Amino acid sequence: MTDGTLSRHPVYALLADGTTVCIRSVEPGDHDQLRDFYKEMSPENLRLRFFAISPRSATMAADRACGPERPGHRALLAETQGQIIGLAEYDTGGRGDAAEISVAVADRVHHRGVGTLLVEHLASAARAEGVITFTADALCANHEMLRLFADLGLRTARRFEGPEVRCTILLDEDETYLSAVEERGQAADVASLEPLLRPDTVAVVGAGRRPGSVGRAILHHLQADDLTRRLFAVNPYAASVLGVACHPSVSALPVVPDLVVVAVPATAVPATAEECGKVGVRALLVVTAGLDRNQAEALLGACRTHGMRLVGPNSLGIANTDLEQRLDATFAADHPRPGTAGVAVQSGGVGIALLDGLSRLGIGVSSFVSLGDKYDVSGNDMLQWWVSDGCTDLALLHLESFGNPRAFSRTARRVTRRMPVLTVDAGRTEAGRRAAASHTAAAATRTMTRQALFTQAGITATRSVGELLEAAALMHSQPLPAGTRVAIVSNAGGVGVLAADACVEAGLALPLLTPEVIDGLLAVLPRGAAAGNPTDVTAAASEEQLRNCLDRLLRSPDIDAVLVALVPTAVAVAAGEDLVRALTDGLAHQARPVVAVRLEQDLPVRLLPATQGGTIPSFADPQVAARALAHAACRAAWLARPVGTVPDLDGVDTRRAHEIADAYLTIQTDGGWLEPRICADLLDCYGFPQLPWAWAETERSAVRAANRLRGRDGRVVMKAHWPGLLHKSEEHAVHLDLQGAAQVRAAFRDFETRFAGRMTGVVVQPLAGRGTELFAGVVQDEVFGPLVLFGLGGTATEVLADHAARLAPLTDNDVHDLITAPRCAPLLFGTHGAGPVDLEGLEQLLLRVSRIASDLPQLAEADFNPVLATPAAVTVLDARVRLLPRMPRDPYLRRLH
Repeated sequence: MTDGTLSRHPVYALLADGTTVCIRSVEPGDHDQLRDFYKEMSPENLRLRFFAISPRSATMAADRACGPERPGHRALLAETQGQIIGLAEYDTGGRGDAAEISVAVADRVHHRGVGTLLVEHLASAARAEGVITFTADALCANHEMLRLFADLGLRTARRFEGPEVRCTILLDEDETYLSAVEERGQAADVASLEPLLRPDTVAVVGAGRRPGSVGRAILHHLQADDLTRRLFAVNPYAASVLGVACHPSVSALPVVPDLVVVAVPATAVPATAEECGKVGVRALLVVTAGLDRNQAEALLGACRTHGMRLVGPNSLGIANTDLEQRLDATFAADHPRPGTAGVAVQSGGVGIALLDGLSRLGIGVSSFVSLGDKYDVSGNDMLQWWVSDGCTDLALLHLESFGNPRAFSRTARRVTRRMPVLTVDAGRTEAGRRAAASHTAAAATRTMTRQALFTQAGITATRSVGELLEAAALMHSQPLPAGTRVAIVSNAGGVGVLAADACVEAGLALPLLTPEVIDGLLAVLPRGAAAGNPTDVTAAASEEQLRNCLDRLLRSPDIDAVLVALVPTAVAVAAGEDLVRALTDGLAHQARPVVAVRLEQDLPVRLLPATQGGTIPSFADPQVAARALAHAACRAAWLARPVGTVPDLDGVDTRRAHEIADAYLTIQTDGGWLEPRICADLLDCYGFPQLPWAWAETERSAVRAANRLRGRDGRVVMKAHWPGLLHKSEEHAVHLDLQGAAQVRAAFRDFETRFAGRMTGVVVQPLAGRGTELFAGVVQDEVFGPLVLFGLGGTATEVLADHAARLAPLTDNDVHDLITAPRCAPLLFGTHGAGPVDLEGLEQLLLRVSRIASDLPQLAEADFNPVLATPAAVTVLDARVRLLPRMPRDPYLRRLH
């Protein structure tokens, strides 16, 4: 959905050429500037905008945009450096869900995407107000405006009426529209990063004469690039530093730099940034750390106001190894080795470790960005850059925080289909959020949320820098395995057993070899060899015998990868054999991956050069090798799956759901847990299958409800209720298996006695039949959005913690993963002769949980526990929903932090 505060507070976004604009609501004080904005238009553009030229057109348009606030009207303007360059308005005219729009763009900024960006933001604001259709009248000669509407990605219809055309635009945020927005965003993102990563002119502010200073170290690295790029130093107290002439200030430089490196004390950073912005600098790299809140706000404010992209503060620096655009603006000890891995990190220490590791492996880097405190440029920006730069085939990330996880996830899903994206899952031990004491909130830890993000986006998440480098080495050097079936070959039986254990523990499979493969192996191996899985070639195996063995295994259709565990032996040395050479001579370009394990190896992973080109990864431990293979197999499986889709649902009344939520929050302004009747009404809006129930506030009404709801066995359940009651079982607020009016009365009186002064009523339901008790829920994370959880239900929900989680909106793939991931999954598919539960009904339930969470940002938590699953149906037996007064937010709207 949309951000209701979007048009009330300024936001910044990128135009097609990478420049920054401010998008904000029109205010009364904008009247004169808006009038002048129109007056500066050419006569032709005024005619296209107003259909005729009138001396009063400009004033009337300004009057309308700046007039008193009225329902159904919204006006947004785009400005840069305080100058208005575009205006977009909509007005419902009292029609509610349809609005007339108009767009105007200053002559000097045509073809830079101003109008498109304004309409995107205007559409987002309109959706928040319930508007579903835009209409616009234009002259047939207004080709630019008609093209703007056609290229939005929204469904548009045209009706020609003489010299005019009426456009009707449906505001559905479907996949086509989101893809179009993403494509425009990527182009703008990449253009905005050009001055940062491919600058023609660089200045270092704070390059000191003292050896060891950060600014001096960066200047030294920049000098070593030895390009025609112009390089300046800013230091009012020195004539030159390292032979580079110094200037007293940025404004005193003979040319405006594309990139300025800021290495001054924190107190001087805001003023330096402001000066850079005023002279026209387009990118800042701030390595200074320790900015306080005011300094941070001033720094980012200067960057936004003047349209500068910012890396940092607290950054190690940036680097680009392209031979023609080589840039090393870091204070790392060594220059990064040129290569094909893109690296973005928040921690400078992790950045140094990755640079060193990638250089040692020979992979190298294409570009490196130390994001630091990540005020602006983020991992999402870098993914956009790498997928466009033409030289990156591997993306490595270390992110401690996410500014817009859903936008990041969408970008990552696209990028991971082009190249592996690997990350270190940092902060796994962070205490889970405890927004409330519900089962859902207790289960939804930040670790689970991050893992859901990585899994759905196809990102390879590792637990350490070392593991990241190990997986990167394999994916860089070898093809992905088609599956998890591994053949193990060793020249020492004990090592083969260790490798087998490691593979199984990593989730890989060791299939039995077919008799044909076994016979073929025995035919080429020395006497005493054991042809199985693992295969022991013995210490007597020669290079040729090992090579023939591997060749036969790699041609087997039952094997997806081969792990070769070798130990040096005196037998091989005496015979002049080098078994490693059997791997590197002729196996580098196999269709299946080959990995080596050498226990005597001094480093965890190496890449062995192959004689015919390429490399073979060699690991010092079989567990490391198995883990890397498992990561590669997971990536292959993710790529093999069709792209998931979010299915359409029948019986959903979103408008009514919003009315219920708004009505509740109008009365309960601080939000809270819905009482059963409102909760049931809300769930009915989404077609949740609920067990029949009745609300009763007196003993007599409880008896009447029981008589009406008795099933064939005549038994009912009674549940007490009062505001804030979460765990009924723990409070002993449930009576089961009630038969006859006497038991119903006794149960009600018991509740009245024990919960006097608290209980507001009871819920009466027929006693449910037997089945599998499940749990489904959702938590609205402030950063990640709605997280859907699923697993084993009933009173054991938290004790057994058998849960899986995915971020909404759920695709059909996500729903399948949720159902199959928990340990209780076999119960759902049928065990010991029992048939499967209603899997289609279970899928529908999870999709409806996802839909209600995606539609209602006010939905802070929802607990469906237990959910009874039987072969015939899936039914919600108990549900709780908590609403909070939250504004909707559009995660895909183009805007900067």
